[in-house]
Amino acid sequence: MHSPVSAQVENILLIVIIQLVIIMAAARVFGVIFRYLGQPQVCGEIAAGLILGPSLFGHFFPHLFRQVFQPSVGLVFSILSQIGLILLMFLIGLEFDFSHLRTHGHVALSVSLAGILLPFGLGLAVAQVLHRYVGQEINKVGFSLFLATALSITALPILGRMLIEFNISRTRLGSLTITAAAVDDAAGWIILALVSAIVRSRFNPFATMTMVAEALAYALFMILVGRRLLRRWTAMTLRAGGGEISPSALALLFIMIFLSAAITNFIGLFSIFGAFIMGAVLYDQHEFREAVMRRLRDFVTVFFLPIFFTYTGLRTDIGTMPGGLMWLLCGLVLLAAIAGKIGGCTTAALLNGLTWKEAWLVGVLMNTRALMELIAVNLGYDLGVIPRSVFFMLVFMAVVTTYMTSPLLRRLIRKTELEPLFEASSFMQQARSGRRSLSGPA
Repeated sequence: MHSPVSAQVENILLIVIIQLVIIMAAARVFGVIFRYLGQPQVCGEIAAGLILGPSLFGHFFPHLFRQVFQPSVGLVFSILSQIGLILLMFLIGLEFDFSHLRTHGHVALSVSLAGILLPFGLGLAVAQVLHRYVGQEINKVGFSLFLATALSITALPILGRMLIEFNISRTRLGSLTITAAAVDDAAGWIILALVSAIVRSRFNPFATMTMVAEALAYALFMILVGRRLLRRWTAMTLRAGGGEISPSALALLFIMIFLSAAITNFIGLFSIFGAFIMGAVLYDQHEFREAVMRRLRDFVTVFFLPIFFTYTGLRTDIGTMPGGLMWLLCGLVLLAAIAGKIGGCTTAALLNGLTWKEAWLVGVLMNTRALMELIAVNLGYDLGVIPRSVFFMLVFMAVVTTYMTSPLLRRLIRKTELEPLFEASSFMQQARSGRRSLSGPA
């Protein structure tokens, strides 16, 4: 006979299991559908998370929505999402290729800086308008900094996967874009960490400086000391495992990832920054990276990433957008994001000698925000400097700027040196297969 405590645990477990089944099934189904519709699979997974939220599933099936996503298990769901995000950020750090930063020199640097400074400035300007209508109860400095940062981000991991799917990652233009995105990504995480420190210190200059100093000290320790020790450990681990990571070594790796996350949490930053640093210091350990990816990538992508997208979707409520004024403000955010990123990157590319079409291609690709944007927006929401209405606007912006990449790329790439490679890619083959399936037999 079950005790009351064990019965309660079983009830909570049942709800969580039902949620996981629905989340993973939806992610797979919509990932395939969007791939057939000519979009990368991750776009479908993002859509699945949003569809399961209050804007669609909750709006049309409110009773069933409350039964599936019960607030009583919200904390469990939130913790699962954060653990997944920690592991995901470790993998993103591990995949970060700093060698790109030396490849294309001043061209990539100028494209990246223009793609950060212009949208950041536009974000600060838009924040002054938005704060008057939707953020009066929120500190204006924190609100403005987070909005500006959110508009400046490029999603390097998603962009990299898109370029591989499009079969143009090894081209001159693809390599230039990845390099610029890498600079943008590195700068974005530094800005995001700095803004987080400012907000979490309650805008106390001394507390902010202390937090930044501690974070820099930890990063320097990991670069100068931790990296050397970790490189020796990875070499021994691969030798002992014949090129693979043993269960004991994997357990130790998890311990080190979570310890690093705990340190940045203790400093006052979010745990994900520690996980990213842990991965980034091992960026050039290629054999170790591949061994880790074989162990972790699929599990994190299939299990944890859809949980994070759904976690974001549950916070994204179209009901927070009443009236035409709110949608006008949403359009202003979207316009500033697109104009800032595409305008800044395209202009910089033109000034560095690229043709109009090449410059537009770079600008459109750099406009991809996706996962990194969603992470930044969730951080701002957790810090209390992004209200739910602006959360919706920024998620909407992230989705639109990501979804527009593929169709615009397909138009701009025509009659360029990239067109034959793109047409031969697995992405286009699956898209054509999808269109034939949807149109039925000839």
